[in-house]
Amino acid sequence: MKELLKNFYNVYDIELIENSEYSYFIFNEKKYFFVPYKRSEDELQELLTLNQELINKNIPTGKFIINNQNSFITIDNNKKYVLIEMPLNDNTEYNVLDMIDLAKILVVGNKKSILYRNNWADLWSSKVDYFEYQIRQLGKDKTIILNSFSYYIGLAENAIIYVNNTTKKYQISVNEKITLQRKRVVFPNIALNYFNPINYVIDIEVRDIASYFKSLFFNSYEDLFIEVNAYFKKRKLGIYGYQLLYARLLYPSFYFDIYEKVIEGDLDEETLIPIINKANDYELFLKDMYKIISKYAPIERVDWLLKKEEIIN
Repeated sequence: MKELLKNFYNVYDIELIENSEYSYFIFNEKKYFFVPYKRSEDELQELLTLNQELINKNIPTGKFIINNQNSFITIDNNKKYVLIEMPLNDNTEYNVLDMIDLAKILVVGNKKSILYRNNWADLWSSKVDYFEYQIRQLGKDKTIILNSFSYYIGLAENAIIYVNNTTKKYQISVNEKITLQRKRVVFPNIALNYFNPINYVIDIEVRDIASYFKSLFFNSYEDLFIEVNAYFKKRKLGIYGYQLLYARLLYPSFYFDIYEKVIEGDLDEETLIPIINKANDYELFLKDMYKIISKYAPIERVDWLLKKEEIIN
């Protein structure tokens, strides 16, 4: 890897720290991450444009670095990589109130973009179909996955139905903003992830919030409802937005993200056990979130989830 960086970026005499997801180093008092690039080249062009807009607004985003072949993509052994310069203070944390404020600054408006990801039902349906095909081909020896897979596919199908019902009955209102979002937001929500440009997408603002709440549930439960209540106190949405938020909470991305890495051989399937062991607790969380959101909007019920407790709106 050091030789690759030397040949393509004229970087030398560095201490390179590597893990399974990226490599990083400090060079000329700047911090750089060399990471696999799995998105399309068309998306890269839009990411570059979007990133420049953030830089112009003095947002501390990571920056793509061009190599000495005049390309932002470096290819080695048929794998694509990009080099990203990140601010040295990339451990700065952002809570839910910070996320609300930043979303206001980063509104995209009606701009058409291949980075726009709001066709959630179609994307999720395609993923579910692919996962079901994949498990038949590659999962026959994965006992933990085989014993849990159907449950999480069922949860995903509930989320798909929920989104379809929402988009048929309601329309996006002025209360929901199309803005810069991320593929995933994790806790702690540090700048390294939050302002990493290969993580950027364009979507309705509840995407990041739902992702953050799910990560809080599994990583910092004691902070979860502090952040949840702070969010709903400050941010008012329309019915469309509240229902999309709930749909994203229903969709078990936390399971599928690990599942994909297990199938690809990057993780052992035992990594799924802490997720699976909290399935009942997560159902209780979804019930609690239904109660909280129902105070603000008459969102759709998920009857099987609420059958043990009659909820009065």
